[in-house]
Amino acid sequence: MLYKNKTVLVTGGTGFVGLNIVQELLKTQAKVRVPIHKRPMVIKNKRIETLDADLTRQEDCLRALGGVDYVFHAAGPVGSALVTSSKPAQALEGITTNLTLTAQILQAAWACGVKRTLIFSSSAGYPAADHPVKEEEMWSGPPHPAYFGYGWMRRYLERLGEYVASRSTMKISIVRPTAVYGRHDNFDLKTGHVIPSLVRRALARQNPFIVWGNGEEARDFLHISDLARGCLLMLEKYPVCDPVNIAYGRSFSIKEITRIILKAAGHGDAEVQFDASQPTTIPYRATDITKAKKLLGFEPKITLEDGLIDTIEWYKSQKASIPPT
Repeated sequence: MLYKNKTVLVTGGTGFVGLNIVQELLKTQAKVRVPIHKRPMVIKNKRIETLDADLTRQEDCLRALGGVDYVFHAAGPVGSALVTSSKPAQALEGITTNLTLTAQILQAAWACGVKRTLIFSSSAGYPAADHPVKEEEMWSGPPHPAYFGYGWMRRYLERLGEYVASRSTMKISIVRPTAVYGRHDNFDLKTGHVIPSLVRRALARQNPFIVWGNGEEARDFLHISDLARGCLLMLEKYPVCDPVNIAYGRSFSIKEITRIILKAAGHGDAEVQFDASQPTTIPYRATDITKAKKLLGFEPKITLEDGLIDTIEWYKSQKASIPPT
């Protein structure tokens, strides 16, 4: 097994995606190192090593990467604010931070002789399409206008990875994830994505239950544990600077999502109102996972309904009482 007894750095290892990657790595008996900056590590395990580091500083990156075999780079601002923020300057700050962090990590990994590194692109980089998008379609047109800044940033990170891979001996994997949800997500109503926001409001028993958009907007939603598993497969089986979609493989409407969440939260009798006057992003996004199936043997294991129930139950276990919204 690739990861057993290897030292694996997970940047952003205290955040949503990184923390789930850490948990997946622990199953492989890897030695996991997590840089700590603003958030503490919420899980304890003798195989987890933490160290204080600001990864915008090259000296801290070099210290964190010393003796590391592999890197999963999951650090960086995320959330709806980078896409739909009413404060573009604030969104630009997040975009710039993502670029800076990735450049610093790749530079330090190169200097420290890291063997393999995984970086994230995004399905937000794809042009608008009315069908499940394949990897080769990324550069067939510009990102949807709603994803202009974020989509182009993720595209550039792919090129940055290609540059490093072409000039060094380090192998780089590029994952294009879809929308993810699940345990340890951001449930803040101001900065969270659609599913955690709906979950929190359903458990708060809002009635009427108002949902932005017309409800027909469709997204490809993947449970976070499936994404984490897909990332480990990617770095092990396809350490090639050639992007691969990791997704569920089909889309679901916001109406479907809302119905399942309300039922699972015991609030199925709520009066649902869709407000099409409120801003939404791209109306349709579906992602083709044929390449992931062929190269990695990847298929999602968790159905949408089971994943949403798991997310709701986990969030309830974390909150003795749900605060009013």
